[in-house]
Amino acid sequence: MPALEGDPRCTIVIPFYNEGPNVATLLNEVRGVMREVPIAYEILAINDGSTDDTKAELYSVMSTWRCLRVIDLQKNSGQAAALWTGFKQARGGVIVTMDGDGQNDPADIPRILEAVEHGADMVAGIRATRRDSLLRKLMSRLANAVRNLVLHDGIRDSGCALKGFRREVCGSFIPIRTLYSFMPALAKAAGYRIEQLPVNHRERTAGRSKYGLGVMLWRPVLDMLGIWWFSSRRFQGGAAR
Repeated sequence: MPALEGDPRCTIVIPFYNEGPNVATLLNEVRGVMREVPIAYEILAINDGSTDDTKAELYSVMSTWRCLRVIDLQKNSGQAAALWTGFKQARGGVIVTMDGDGQNDPADIPRILEAVEHGADMVAGIRATRRDSLLRKLMSRLANAVRNLVLHDGIRDSGCALKGFRREVCGSFIPIRTLYSFMPALAKAAGYRIEQLPVNHRERTAGRSKYGLGVMLWRPVLDMLGIWWFSSRRFQGGAAR
C-alpha cells in the first residue's frame, strides 16, 4: 500500500547523531512498515549536529521521498533537544519516537498506533530482550528501580526510545536533558493514560553508543529530583478529555 496523500495523521520522529551507516537502512525499514498501515504519515528526521555523513545521507533520501522531512541542527544539542524540536515541528496527531541507531524495530510501530487508536494516550515500549552490554542493562535496571521508588510511575522501561502518544500529550513535557526517559512519568502525572507494550530490541550493526556514564546515571538522577519537586507542587486537575 503506498503512502496516503493528505495531512499526516502520524509523525515518526527520529533523532540522528553520527549514524551515517544506519540512516538509509532504518528509513527504508520505517517506510516499508508504514506503507502497510492505512494512514497518512510523515517521517521527521532530526540531524543533531552530526560530524559524519549523516546529513548527506538524510538529504539524499529526502530528495526522492515525499514522506520524509529533515531538520538540520547546526550543533549537537542532545537527544532531548532534538526530540523537543521534532515535537514542535510534527504535523501528525499521533507522534512516534525511536532511536536512529537501528536497535528499535520499526515493525513494532503498527502495534503502538493500534494501542493509541484504542484509547491509550501514550504507549511506552518495554525492551523484552535487551541487546546491550551487561553494564548498560544493569544501569538501566537500577535507574528504573530508583525512578519508580521516587516517582511511583510504574514504568518498567522508561529508557526505551520507542514510544507513541497523542500530540496533546507533549503539553505535559518539560525541557530537560533526559526528557526521553521521563516522558511517561510526566504524562502520567498530568493524568494521561499510559499503556506499556513489549517491543523487539536489536543489536547495533554500525556505529557506537553515544551514552556515557553522565547521561545514563547522573543527569537522570538530577532530572528525576527536579520532576519529583515539580510533580509534588502540581495541582491535580487531570488531563482534559
